[in-house]
Amino acid sequence: MRGNSRADEERVAPSEGRRAEAIHSLTETSLDVLVVGGGIVGAGIARDASTRGLRAGLAEQHDFAFGTSSRSSRLLHGGVRYLAQGRLGLVRQASVEKKILHYIAPHLAAPLAFVFPTYRHSDWPLWQLRVGIKIYDVLCRGKNFGKSSSLNREAMLQWSPRLNPNQLTGAVRYFDAFTNDARLVLDTLRSAANNRAIVLNYLRFQDARREGGWWICELEDMLTGQSHVVRARAVVNATGPWADGLPHSRVHLRLTKGIHLLIERSRLPLSDAVVLPAQNRILFAIPWGERVILGTTDTDYKGQIEAARPEPEDIAYLLQVANHLFSEALLSPADIISAWAGVRPLIAHGKSGAPSDISRSHQIRTPEPGWWDVAGGKLTTCRLMAEETVDEIVKWSKDLNELSGKLRPCRTADEPLLPASETDGISGILPPEFNRHLVEHFCANEWAVHLDDVMVRRSGWHYYWRDARQKAEQTAAWMAELLGWSAERRAAESERYARATEGV
Repeated sequence: MRGNSRADEERVAPSEGRRAEAIHSLTETSLDVLVVGGGIVGAGIARDASTRGLRAGLAEQHDFAFGTSSRSSRLLHGGVRYLAQGRLGLVRQASVEKKILHYIAPHLAAPLAFVFPTYRHSDWPLWQLRVGIKIYDVLCRGKNFGKSSSLNREAMLQWSPRLNPNQLTGAVRYFDAFTNDARLVLDTLRSAANNRAIVLNYLRFQDARREGGWWICELEDMLTGQSHVVRARAVVNATGPWADGLPHSRVHLRLTKGIHLLIERSRLPLSDAVVLPAQNRILFAIPWGERVILGTTDTDYKGQIEAARPEPEDIAYLLQVANHLFSEALLSPADIISAWAGVRPLIAHGKSGAPSDISRSHQIRTPEPGWWDVAGGKLTTCRLMAEETVDEIVKWSKDLNELSGKLRPCRTADEPLLPASETDGISGILPPEFNRHLVEHFCANEWAVHLDDVMVRRSGWHYYWRDARQKAEQTAAWMAELLGWSAERRAAESERYARATEGV
């Protein structure tokens, strides 16, 4: 929508002009690889491919990081519980990758200590955890963020007097890292764009056909309704929980839902993250600035992916687990500042069992020439998944002698995502300062189209602040000025934001 004057009708907001240019570049250029999906895996593949010199494009049907990649526990971790499942290879991979992410994106990978209390007659005996964290340190190649240790019962109660002392036997303490999942996606995409990748949100992949060694891909612009055709030698399906619904896909997924709650840190004053043992699985209480994140559940999910929400029973379960471990906290729904739900795209192996027992390993498959399905995995191993995928594309292209030029080796483990000058005050673990300048940056440089793009994914203001609704109204006013929204468009954006964040 536009304003009422003729000048307003003819005006094209700067971001719209850049989008039109990007679509023109995407459709007029023959790509080496088209990545479908703008979550952390797709973003990583676009970055890896472009830094090697491949002509890369990326199309996302929603906003970047719309799905699982902005709704996680925000942890970079090897996964101590995977040790108990015997998945040492996955733990080793993730343990190495979390250190790499800390190196290439220190502003988005903060070392964090975890305390795991143990109780008599539980599924997590102290002796077993003591052995486990030593193995954990070894799998980190002796280069973890800190050395693990154990605490006896008295030391644990001194560390946290609010902890439930009944049947407490002690605790172990180990190190992982904390991130900002949506910002990791956006900064990875900015890095890809700096290396000449063409990335577009609100551009839906419709279908594709093989023609003379090319994939002819049909894309729909979700903002204008226009259809576009893109030629690519290779196509990568990196659409996360949507992966098994894409034409040509041969992925078989088991979707599970995880929810998180955010409360004031004053209600649960923690210096370290705390593992909350719940029968045969574990949850976390994670300090985040002046807040604490509680999560996550792990239940099978059959509904519409976009409609995943924290349900009352999910909320009650998390509060029950937290109140059992911190019995004096007496947390209630009134303490919740915000909540979010994400859908995990786990690989279905044809086996029954609890969702938490399903492997978090990733899978890269080529069901047709030049088509790759990339699915499963963990946030922590996103860079490795991208490297392995691009390795396969490069090998396939070389075998067919279809590379457009000489390629560089993979350097995503050695090259920082972005210089500090492009992240200071913009991207970090905590939400940035609330101001108009940042909103302008998000619209001009980070592909923000809608109000929820800014409030939820680029800034995180929606989750962190109790007065998020008021901040959203001010943000809408700023975006209206910057993007030329009419009064009707501004009202529509406020309604869209309300629907997008209902229950979260």
